[in-house]
Amino acid sequence: MPVVVQAKYRYSGSITPANLNEETTVLEVAGQSDDYMVAGYLDISSLGSGDAVEVREYISVDGVDYKVFTVFVKSPPIDAPVIRFHTKTLLYNMKYKVTVKQTSGTLRSFPYAFVVEVVSAV
Repeated sequence: MPVVVQAKYRYSGSITPANLNEETTVLEVAGQSDDYMVAGYLDISSLGSGDAVEVREYISVDGVDYKVFTVFVKSPPIDAPVIRFHTKTLLYNMKYKVTVKQTSGTLRSFPYAFVVEVVSAV
């Protein structure tokens, strides 16, 4: 069965946590018209000495309650400063979220870029 991309959404910008130890949403996707795929990147290269960040990826399998899927904990020196969120295929009613929480240091800005593709069968 062939599948086509029915809609594509791009999300990009920069996120700066307001406070240390406070989770800030980078991207949240929910309630698509059909099954969808999501993938993206988060650049943490702005972290300096004494900074630390925790990045979490959540998925809501039941479409209601988020569960932690992946956690990245990073502090300088960082050998690979771009975190890649590999493509996930989700049912239309599942939810997806990425958050960042800076746990120490000076608050920094983190550029991000994600693509969401809603697919359908032909």
